[in-house]
Amino acid sequence: MVCQLEANTFHNKYGKTFTSKPNRCVIPKQRSEARAGAAMPFGCLTLGERKDYSNPSEVTDKYDLGQIVKTEEFCEIFRAKDRNTLKMYTCKKFMKKDGRKVRKAAKNEIMILKMVKHHNILQLVDAFETKKEYFLFMEIATGREVFDWILDQGYYSERDTSNVVRQVLEAVAYLHSLKIVHRNLKLENLVYFNRLKHSKIVISDFQLAKLENGLIKDPCGTPEYLAPEVVGRQRYGRPVDCWAIGVIILSGNPPFYDDADEEDYDNRDKSLFLKILSGDYEFDSPYWDDISDSAKNLVASLLEVDQDQRLTAQEAIGHEWVSGNAASDKNIKDGVCAQIEKNFAKAKWKKAVRVTTLMKRLRAPEQSDSGASSPTTGAAAESLTSNSSPAPPISTPGTASTSMEASAKEQVPDTDTGIVQAPAGPGAAQRDAEARERCNGQTSAKTLGDETA
Repeated sequence: MVCQLEANTFHNKYGKTFTSKPNRCVIPKQRSEARAGAAMPFGCLTLGERKDYSNPSEVTDKYDLGQIVKTEEFCEIFRAKDRNTLKMYTCKKFMKKDGRKVRKAAKNEIMILKMVKHHNILQLVDAFETKKEYFLFMEIATGREVFDWILDQGYYSERDTSNVVRQVLEAVAYLHSLKIVHRNLKLENLVYFNRLKHSKIVISDFQLAKLENGLIKDPCGTPEYLAPEVVGRQRYGRPVDCWAIGVIILSGNPPFYDDADEEDYDNRDKSLFLKILSGDYEFDSPYWDDISDSAKNLVASLLEVDQDQRLTAQEAIGHEWVSGNAASDKNIKDGVCAQIEKNFAKAKWKKAVRVTTLMKRLRAPEQSDSGASSPTTGAAAESLTSNSSPAPPISTPGTASTSMEASAKEQVPDTDTGIVQAPAGPGAAQRDAEARERCNGQTSAKTLGDETA
């Protein structure tokens, strides 16, 4: 196209008249590159300007990348060493060729982590975007997961848990003040920053974190920690993190679990989700027998089905069990370890999952064929399958619970769930054995912390 520096009138074959804007120039990308050295008229606009990518050598000149530590759903994780300071970091590499979801996850995590600076959150140190990859360099936590620390203690009390929960609540309250929802808070994402006795707790894994610009509609997270509004396909926001903290409190005693056959994921998850929707949990004996009433009160306030009535992170910080002296000093390790062995030590508790497709399967077959019988749940179910992802209608907790209970009781076709669940791997049995040994006061040659450090 030739530059038009004066207003001109054109007529198409239908007789319609168009007038060009004066003093504007549009050059196609292929021509703009050819004319890079030529003078262009003032006011010219160039389409498809090239993005300024980092050169891969910029990454390797500054950091020495070690071997892959582990592979996650969207990225590979390395240990990296700064060539100048010799300081160690964690490097996450996202490959652009792996698809739009991977690229979106990388850009989202970079955006979120650049916004936050809190001593209980792993900090982003550096970020690079090359033509083929995204590199994120983050602080490295050399301590262990809280999960492993509990197992290795000879003495473990409510006060220990209260100290952990206070730090988590302070970090979450800070995130919520920035309108950031973590969306995947769980025991496995809480780690000790180092191996010193009084190390701080840090929150990791912001891959699913989201800026709350209006209520969120896409369901994701780890099933045992999902809030009722997520399971019920309602719009949700920051209160989902507070629900997850309620599940985390008193580590190893999750109020929502199911004793169904481990391999029968369909029935197990349906039963689990129904319990979450109705707030159907109990402080089971003997695990909760020695737990204080104050702790139970805090858990109940965080596990409020109605998100509007749920305790906020800032309110929970002021609870007597967190900030006061209500947490008991009694050793509760035996009960906690017994429950950890029953639940968290199993590989199924150690996998993060996307649950969109699984919740879609919980709807009744007739609701997927026709929305006439139940417009609310039909529209919500449709929103989970549509590429355009229209917003599901807002429903009350009671409505969501009733519709989900009805749909979960229907016979679900035996089709692929599409859940991302990594195989347990050859080390799963060994991890279970090590957890049992440590609960019994024995030592093992290799801890779970060594695997995840």
